[in-house]
Amino acid sequence: MDGARLMNAAVALCMPPARIVEHCDSVSLCFSKGLGAPVGALGGGPKGFTEEAWRLQKALGGGMCQAGVLAAAALVGLTDAEEVLLKDHQNAQRFARGAWELASPVCSVDLTTGGEVKVDGLPPEELCQRLQTMSADEVAQTGHAVLRAVRHRDISAQDTKLALGKWAFVLRALRMG
Repeated sequence: MDGARLMNAAVALCMPPARIVEHCDSVSLCFSKGLGAPVGALGGGPKGFTEEAWRLQKALGGGMCQAGVLAAAALVGLTDAEEVLLKDHQNAQRFARGAWELASPVCSVDLTTGGEVKVDGLPPEELCQRLQTMSADEVAQTGHAVLRAVRHRDISAQDTKLALGKWAFVLRALRMG
């Protein structure tokens, strides 16, 4: 299992991460996504799998001296993960609901993730370009008519409110123009 957002999912589902991955053969956990560490990941699985992964990592030059400094950042992220990710999840949901209300019917928003916006009736390239210059969230065009708002743990409720105000401004300008 690609666990890039495993901790986010655990908080959103009110479920321990171990329960989410219990039927997986192997799992990775990224510390640099929702947990906020600058780099780092760990992998887990059966003993033979982890031993081979360790060997391959070393063979490919993946060993590091002084990795403890980076591990400390991961520990900080794990220590307050539940509280921080809960706030992040609430802000993402607030953003998704607000964007859905603002953009309907020319855009639809995936309310489960709070990040994917499907555009219908507006030029997606122009919408993306204008939003990139104005929004607290990073916005990227991921498909012909799909935008993705990318969030991180430091985006506050106030930032979310400001981003929605900017989305409203851009959508109004595009609808009129």
